[in-house]
Amino acid sequence: MQPEQGAATPSFESESHRIPVPFLDLARSHRPLRDQIVEALARVCDSGAFVLGPEVEHLERILAQYCHCEHAIACASGSDALLLALMALGIGPGDEVIVPSFTFFATASAVTRLGAKPVFADIDPATYNISPREVARLIHKNTKAIIPVHLFGQAAEMEPILRLAQQHHIFVIEDAAQSIGAEYHQRRVGSLGQIGCFSFYPTKNLGAMGDAGMITTHDAELAEKLRVLRVHGMKPRYYHHWIGINSRMDAFHAATLLVKFNCLETWIAERQQIADRYYQLFAEYKLAQVILPQVLPGRRHVWNQFVIRIPHGQRDSLRTYLQERRIGTEIYYPLGLHEQACFQDLGYAPSDLPATFAASREVLALPIFPGLTSEEQRTVVATIAEFFKSHPPRIQVGQPYFLKHPATLRGMRQASVSKGEAD
Repeated sequence: MQPEQGAATPSFESESHRIPVPFLDLARSHRPLRDQIVEALARVCDSGAFVLGPEVEHLERILAQYCHCEHAIACASGSDALLLALMALGIGPGDEVIVPSFTFFATASAVTRLGAKPVFADIDPATYNISPREVARLIHKNTKAIIPVHLFGQAAEMEPILRLAQQHHIFVIEDAAQSIGAEYHQRRVGSLGQIGCFSFYPTKNLGAMGDAGMITTHDAELAEKLRVLRVHGMKPRYYHHWIGINSRMDAFHAATLLVKFNCLETWIAERQQIADRYYQLFAEYKLAQVILPQVLPGRRHVWNQFVIRIPHGQRDSLRTYLQERRIGTEIYYPLGLHEQACFQDLGYAPSDLPATFAASREVLALPIFPGLTSEEQRTVVATIAEFFKSHPPRIQVGQPYFLKHPATLRGMRQASVSKGEAD
């Protein structure tokens, strides 16, 4: 509940002693599962099937069902999932692929590795996801695919993107690396485009004990091609149809993921509770200086990250202040990909994508993981309040409409933008 009108802002000293808060602590979710994981790893060790094999096939069946897809194809990483998806669709030299600039490097590097050209699109500043309006503007005769990224755990605005793709006969590859279990109008991410790509890097909501990935599709022919491409284009053994890559999931990872999968929905629910608690705490401490994340209608947000915005050039000072008090944070991402040195030959200026440029200078991810306590969350928010008490913004300006805080907690979590902004 929000504090009553006129209620005093809580005092840091009176309500919470200072405790360290890690940005991420995987041990808290792993510890209760240790015996089950060890038993699963021993089973693989005894079987002698270490690469692909029965454990991987079992995981593929379970995740295909979970993602509402006909097929799931395991691979070695989320980065390889993107690369294999592009290979299976025949993307290569002379082709253009529209990608958001505000994303992890692998989304664009997979395109470049195949000799195609990444075309960087700006984002919706309310969600950080790719802007369908920008996608429409960038479609060209050489455009062969769009890669919408479901960033931080929230699905991108897929309906207009899918409509554009159908109109122009181009492919949609979903980058769902951060968003397993997220939904767009009751449809799971990874089931909306031609291909979905997932990462099981340890920090993801469903993480392996190392790198691993998964590809989903409804298309049986594509699924078979992906299975062949992940083993050097080989079928049967030593007969090669295509030049593929070596991207096979190890059975140890599959065994670990099968144990952890049983907890995925519980962990998602806990992340949602933690996000709700952040909204309550920011309202309680009256931190209007902080721009909170928005969840659009029809979305199931799985909260891989809880990313706030700190305007007026104070983000880095706040992060330093929190670090000095042993509170972990991270910046996703300090630069748009269009600003990275390796993409300078594409000719983008930093200001060419203004929403991406602004977000990269203002975003700050706060701790959110299963096992994070309410006391730790209060410490985080109270310390932010302490910072702003001693560091008032240098410039006082009103927030634009699409970033204003809704009036209620539920409004905060289900804030909507106008159709024009969404499109």
